[in-house]
Amino acid sequence: MPPYDVIVIGSGPAGLTAAIYATRANLRTLVIAGQVAGGQLMITSDVENYPGFPNGILGPELMELWRKQAERFHAEFVDDNATKVDLKHNPLKVWVNDDLYETRTVVVATGADAKWLGLPSEERLKGKGVSACAVCDGFFFKGLDVASVGGGDTAMEDSLYLAKLCKSVTLIHRRNAFRASKIMQDRVFKTPNIKVVWDHTVEEVRGDKKVDGVRIRNVKTGATEVLRVQGLFIAIGHTPATEMFRGQLDLDSNGYVLPQSTQEFRTATNLPGVFVAGDVHDHRYRQAVTAAGYGCMAALDAERWLQKGQS
Repeated sequence: MPPYDVIVIGSGPAGLTAAIYATRANLRTLVIAGQVAGGQLMITSDVENYPGFPNGILGPELMELWRKQAERFHAEFVDDNATKVDLKHNPLKVWVNDDLYETRTVVVATGADAKWLGLPSEERLKGKGVSACAVCDGFFFKGLDVASVGGGDTAMEDSLYLAKLCKSVTLIHRRNAFRASKIMQDRVFKTPNIKVVWDHTVEEVRGDKKVDGVRIRNVKTGATEVLRVQGLFIAIGHTPATEMFRGQLDLDSNGYVLPQSTQEFRTATNLPGVFVAGDVHDHRYRQAVTAAGYGCMAALDAERWLQKGQS
């Protein structure tokens, strides 16, 4: 079988958009969708900020429609995880267990996973008041009391964003000092409806069908108390899904793919014919709409690269 024109690794907004654009350009395209397909929108209940859905849409429903659109243009799918790649030699190679797929170009769209606290109660209430995306879900907590967890710039940004919407924000940090930049800390300290609770960890998220409080513990004294909040936002970082690419793609210190952007190929990586899209390199915006935009760009870059006869 001749190589594919494009193999997309990942099936979130970036990957599926790349597949749509690639197939519409008449490129033979394979999507390695993963065992858990669809990206982080699969654990998002109501999506109200994606253009074109004035009444909102459920995250899994949006991803199902996205996939059907890619299938309409004859993208092929493998619903399993890529297990190994060789991106340094032509044709480029992607393995799924023992099955080898060869291709002229690759779009890396494996995404990034939010870090969680690891509590059973947190897992049970995800999407029911527990969130890892303040920009995505903050609107649903307008006028309510919420808590956020973290000590870096993301936690500061999330808390400031929530403070504009919510009645109050309690920022919980396990240490007695933030690691965030001083300017971000100053903004938090100057925001009247943000309260900082130092030296505490979250022990339990309380609530039956939705969050109605969190139990926190003082790491120095062991004392516990319950905060009456209706939402809990986790902002302790993300882990990009790039382990498989180590030693081949250039990664930053946190494991995100480093694009080697040129005027001609904005989503290029350090390897010829390999492009990147979405949260696997974008650790700033992390939105479905921006991931989709990067997916479009990566597919267009792959198409133009192929047109130049760079196979």
